[in-house]
Formats: sequence, C-alpha cells, structure tokens
Amino acid sequence: MKLQIHYYVIFAAECHYSVKKAYMWRNDLLTMRKKPIVALIYDFDGTLSPGNMQEFGFIQAIGKTPQEFWTMSDGLAAGQDASNVLSYMKMMKDEAGKSGISLRKEDLRRFGKDIELFEGVREWFSLVNEYGKSKGVKIEHYINSSGLKEIIEGSPIASEFKYIFACSYIYNEEGEAVWPGIAVDFTAKTQFLFKISKGIFSAHDNKKVNESVADDKKRIPYPHMIYFGDGETDIPSMKVVSMFGGNSIAVYNPKIQKKKAFALKLLRQGRVGFAVPADYREESKTFQVVCAIIDKIKADYDLHQLG
Repeated sequence: MKLQIHYYVIFAAECHYSVKKAYMWRNDLLTMRKKPIVALIYDFDGTLSPGNMQEFGFIQAIGKTPQEFWTMSDGLAAGQDASNVLSYMKMMKDEAGKSGISLRKEDLRRFGKDIELFEGVREWFSLVNEYGKSKGVKIEHYINSSGLKEIIEGSPIASEFKYIFACSYIYNEEGEAVWPGIAVDFTAKTQFLFKISKGIFSAHDNKKVNESVADDKKRIPYPHMIYFGDGETDIPSMKVVSMFGGNSIAVYNPKIQKKKAFALKLLRQGRVGFAVPADYREESKTFQVVCAIIDKIKADYDLHQLG
C-alpha cells in the first residue's frame, strides 16, 4: 500500500500536476485504508460494577450474606491451598445444591439482570463508539474477568461486548453445572490479551494463541489496547499492556478510600498510566482520558502510514 501511494505521487508529478494535488490524492488513499481497531478491555467486578456479581441475586438466593459467602469461599481456598477462583465456583455449586437451586446457564443469566453498574456505564459504550467513529477509529469492547461468564451474559450491558473472557462451568446433558470449565486467574487474563490481539475469540484455543504473528499482522496491536481494572488480579494484565505500548487505567470506587489508595499506588508504581474514579459519564475524567488516548492512537497510526 505504501508503494502504491508513493507511485501516485510520482505519477502526478510526471503528469505535471501540482505537488499539492498529488498529496491530496495520497491522503485520499490513506483514508481508504482499513480503520484501526481500538480495544477497550474491562475487568467486571469493581471496574464496571461496584460489587462482586454474585452479590446481586445469587448469594441472597442461597440465604447467605456476602460476608458469609466470601468468608466460606476464602476459607476453603486457604485451607486447601487452592485457587480462590476455583473455590468460589465450587462454593457456588455446593451452596446452590443445598438450597435446591439449579445452576443452569439460564439460571445464572437471570442472576445477572439485576447487577448494579457504576454511574454512566449503560451509556458509556455508545458514547465511546461515537467518539471513535468521529475520529476514524473502530472501537471494540471486551471483558476479561474472573467472574462468571453466564452471569455477565445476563447483565444489561452484555450485548456491548465483542467477546466475554470469563469463568464458566461444564454442563451435563440436563444442562446442570457439574464442574468448572474455565477458571480465570491473573495468568489466564494475560493469555486472553494475546487472544484479543490475534483475533482469537475462543477461551478453549491453545494453538493459534501460541503461533508467532508479526506485530503489523496482529488484528489489534498492543498500542491500540486500553485496559481497565481495579484489583490485584488485573496487575499482570495492566503491566503487559503498558509494557507493549498500550494504556492501562486503574478504576476505583470513589466511595471507598481503600480502593482509591490502591489505584493511586498502582499509578505511583508505574503499573498504570492513569487512575480515575469509576464514573463513566460524558463529563467524567474517564471519558476525557479515553478520548485523549484514542486521539493519540489515531495520530500515531496516521503518522506511521505516512512513513
């Protein structure tokens, strides 16, 4: 494509067209190029929602308080020297069985419909999409979460995501959850970044993700990624995105001082580039930061095409 563009400039010059006219042709060709894709990748609990997703229906259904449930889950993990993610998935299955609650996909999705979201989240996606469109950039949204995929699929914002990378169960012939199928810890989260970069929309795949792909052939290069997270499981992903030229944003609940302190600590340590309150409205700092990042990505992309 670069050779084509230079050819048209030379051709115009040889035909005695003005240099200005030649470069107008060149710029027209640049605009015909495929739009760059910018991926906004979100953790869920604490990032888009102020609580853990199990706390908006499931825990109440089994007759527990959030504190009781998480104390039991964390105790199981510590006592068995096990994964916190696998422990909560087992605890959900065990407690649902004791309470006579089925754990089918449709049941878990119902628990997602009442998830509380931070201010502005429902309108956020169209807001960013429109801004990207105005700048000649295609915006895609992804979830990269240690929460349950099926609950997220039942949330009011599920349709906004290109793909949801999250924990899920294996289901038997009757559709009942019988075993963890995908458990997403901080290591799995970094793997999903590679999948997003290469355009692999499968949690199962372990072949394509390990294939070597040149940076200029990746569907979404790392400098075109914006990662949003709030907790310790996000730190490796934040670091990977930042290390390869992307942007990481620590989001915090402004009502919880401990959350703000943690986000500012990540900023001081250089693990993220920005720390913002979990406010997704148009007038928010979050939107201002993301718009500025999109502007920079587009400017860098255009500059690279001129090289």
